[in-house]
Amino acid sequence: MTDAQDRRVVALVSGSHFVNHAYIVMVAPLVTVLAARFDVSIAAIGLAIGVQNVVILALQLPMGYVSDAYSRTLVLGISLVVGTAGAALTALSTSYAWLLVAQVILGIGVAGHHPAHYPLLAAVSSAENRGRAYSTHAFGGAVGLAAPFAAVAATTALGLSWRVALGVVTVLGGAYTAYCLLSFRSIDDDVTKPGLAERPDERPTVASVPGRMRALFRTLTASPGILGLTLLAFLTSTAAWTIRTYTPNLLAAGYGLPDGTASALTSAMLVVGAGLILLGGTLTDRAGAGPVVIVGYALLTVVAALLSTLVLPTLALGVVLLFSGSISLSRPARSTLADLLSARADLGKNFALVTIGISLGGAIAPPLFGYLIETAGLARSFGAVAALGALSLALGWWIVRDAAFDISSTPMPSDD
Repeated sequence: MTDAQDRRVVALVSGSHFVNHAYIVMVAPLVTVLAARFDVSIAAIGLAIGVQNVVILALQLPMGYVSDAYSRTLVLGISLVVGTAGAALTALSTSYAWLLVAQVILGIGVAGHHPAHYPLLAAVSSAENRGRAYSTHAFGGAVGLAAPFAAVAATTALGLSWRVALGVVTVLGGAYTAYCLLSFRSIDDDVTKPGLAERPDERPTVASVPGRMRALFRTLTASPGILGLTLLAFLTSTAAWTIRTYTPNLLAAGYGLPDGTASALTSAMLVVGAGLILLGGTLTDRAGAGPVVIVGYALLTVVAALLSTLVLPTLALGVVLLFSGSISLSRPARSTLADLLSARADLGKNFALVTIGISLGGAIAPPLFGYLIETAGLARSFGAVAALGALSLALGWWIVRDAAFDISSTPMPSDD
């Protein structure tokens, strides 16, 4: 491997993260619009987003298994190609049933992006730059989260249909898919297909799958650090999905802002969150993962509590809103902890397990909080997000305390 190839892999994977995250949240800025278009409730649109995340959840470990045992780029290709097909079907939806089917297909696609991305990053990073590699990847994903909100804000200002906004996201994603997969053809096999390169005489067969899956579950349940990170990912994902899905509603219904302005401010919030990810990566490399995890979740708790008051003046609202993405500060640190607690041969599976926590939060948060907003109101619903932040802070402190012992008492895996 070369430094140039390492940097290229990080850049390509980060671009893929942008595309996959843009696909994942493409319905979020249109919750109110689609509810009116298909004559359903806000909670029903939240359910469609949740269905996508249920599919992602169900496919995490199988995708991680294929990534570790066969090919990381095979899983990457499935993620981008099928995800683009699901995004196109979402943009073309003419009924609520169609939207549900489109979200299922989209979920099948993007299910593979974390099981492919994280092992690829681990293969080309070292102890000196691991936090920055993960933060670059997370930055791409965070900007991807902002992209649909920006597209909706722009098309709304121009008086164009919501289909145009989703079509733009899909076309850009399709173009990148072709570029990324062609570019990976020149990357070394020891980065893209370690399962075949390292275990040529133990290649999995269909008959061996049940036994291997049982062994996988035994390994996972014996890893309290990874299980703790999975629960932490669930709590923070639930909070993050609520913020990114319902902040436009909070701003419009709670603070009286126009819909277009609400989408634009939400996009700005996510862009600032992307910048905090880069800061988090640098801080992780310099100060360690533990302090960054604690600070990130403390900020999440405070910001969500302030937003839930619904009485912030305009200037204070703008400042607090920009830091609603503070949860992003801790993402490179959480990924670094998962990397350090994983054997190299289990990277895809362990990151898949952590992603199960992320996907479960994404499956539960949109319909649950859509229902809470309609029944309990915006203030109480965002107050519940602050409570999730407090739980995340407590769990994060416990994991960091125990992980510090586990990492210090276990030989670091080779970066070769």
